Amino acid sequence: MLSNLPPFKPGGAWFLDIDGTLLDIAAMPAAVHSAPADTRLVTELYAATGGALALISGRSLADIDKLFAPLHLPAAGQHGIERRDPRGRVHRYPFPEAALRRAAAAIRAFAAKHEGLVFEDKGASVALHYRLAPQLASAAHSVVRKAAMQLGDEAEVQGGKMVAELKPAGRDKGIAIEEFMRERPFMGRAPVFIGDDLTDEYGFEVVNRLGGDTIKVGRGDSVARWRIADAAAVRKWLSEGLALSATGR
Repeated sequence: MLSNLPPFKPGGAWFLDIDGTLLDIAAMPAAVHSAPADTRLVTELYAATGGALALISGRSLADIDKLFAPLHLPAAGQHGIERRDPRGRVHRYPFPEAALRRAAAAIRAFAAKHEGLVFEDKGASVALHYRLAPQLASAAHSVVRKAAMQLGDEAEVQGGKMVAELKPAGRDKGIAIEEFMRERPFMGRAPVFIGDDLTDEYGFEVVNRLGGDTIKVGRGDSVARWRIADAAAVRKWLSEGLALSATGR
């Protein structure tokens, strides 16, 4: 499957999802950990691209920074609701916080009543994980949809791998990538985006439109133009690409 990938382009504008892409997925978000080798890999890619690397995640910026400490890279958190630009400035997009908290209370209460469900408060969005209770998938999505209805057009439900999220409407990973592409050092480069989940499809669509390379990790329908097996294969491809580019080949 590695042979079915585009040429490694250190001169591109790189965008990487985290869970399931750079790092292996765990049963719960809090169980995901990065190894020193993962931080070194990201550090080397950031240097090789001249800083044209951003992490694009459903996690909060605070969580991203914990995973890759001591790095503070350009990043979009919570699907673009918060974004740290290449100059280190953090942009947080307004959302109806009080109303979201009220709507999220029902999701939290539902999770507390059902073993295996995990409620996650990210700050500007909330998630209901059912990886440990897949039989509750339909019920989990239903309770999140009901919560979203309380907020009307201000909120939306975002599905993902074994998760349903309640988030402010109008922000996604594709919009975040477009914003990075208007800033240096991303500006004028061919974008590359690697992701594994439904939320990454927004990014794939934008990067395809810009003529860049899109790589889907794992199985499932996707608009991405390339495919790779899993996070371990992603790390291997990046490591090999960096090694070759260092030799000038």
